[in-house]
Amino acid sequence: MSEARKIGLALGSGSARGWAHIGVIQGLREEGIPIDMVCGTSIGAIVGGAHAAGALDQLDAWVRELSWSDIIGFMDVMFPRSGLIEGEKIIKFFRENFADPNIEDLPIPFAAVATDLMSGSELWLQKGSLMDAMRASMSMPGIFVPCKRETQWLVDGGLVNPVPVSLCRAMGAEIVIAVNLNSDLIGKRRAARRRRSDKKNANKDSINRQNGTGGLREQLTGYINSTVKRGKSFIPEWFGLENSDRDPSLFEVMATATNIMQDRITRQRLAGDPPDILITPRLAHIGLLEYNKAADAIREGRHALDLNLPLLKDVIGR
Repeated sequence: MSEARKIGLALGSGSARGWAHIGVIQGLREEGIPIDMVCGTSIGAIVGGAHAAGALDQLDAWVRELSWSDIIGFMDVMFPRSGLIEGEKIIKFFRENFADPNIEDLPIPFAAVATDLMSGSELWLQKGSLMDAMRASMSMPGIFVPCKRETQWLVDGGLVNPVPVSLCRAMGAEIVIAVNLNSDLIGKRRAARRRRSDKKNANKDSINRQNGTGGLREQLTGYINSTVKRGKSFIPEWFGLENSDRDPSLFEVMATATNIMQDRITRQRLAGDPPDILITPRLAHIGLLEYNKAADAIREGRHALDLNLPLLKDVIGR
């Protein structure tokens, strides 16, 4: 028998949708398909790094328990300097609850993609602290404060290489499995919100007609209740953690604009250097910071892998 070809896994950027990477990796593991090396951008670096360090199951158990209040707790929101979120709370939690080995000591070869803010260069982080590499790779401009590394300021690798197929090949992969999280994203989420909002308003009008409400007292009571509710939900709405028919927040404008750009860059990069297998989970229903929907994302990731398994097994000769 000929020697098995090395298989590389390229995990793309996509904020909260990145938990789908867990489902993909778990599926590969259950099918007995080895991952000889893994590289990731942004959230792909988080999941890929956890897998390379042997902590994927621990990460899976943790993300499934996340609530939106937990997410808000990790956000050290600051007066805008070079980003809205410092990001140190997240990394501090990971350092305390997960190991922080050097990348070169990991049992599975790993690399993360970051972008040099000053030069625009693509950087491949393959040495040093795993947590520092994760922090640099996930630093979405305008949202997270850039990560300082010696004389460089590093930001999200998705600006230059959202799905790092080229990095996988440079690391020696002969077969590259890539996961693109943004293939069905642009324009769909807000349209879905609008449909849900229209349906909700129609149901509310129907109930009001049935109950004969609409008098001054009922209107005043409804206004007060809605104002109180609005106040309680301000933070999750501002960060896009709950669906609503409001105008997009500053956070959503910046993050969505970045995703649009990354979608266009992804198309160009994949056209020039296509992977052997491209997995595209359907994740338009999951918002940018809805990290509390991990179970849905993981399930979608596994489903997307299952759809591609026949082709993948044919490519690797099984």
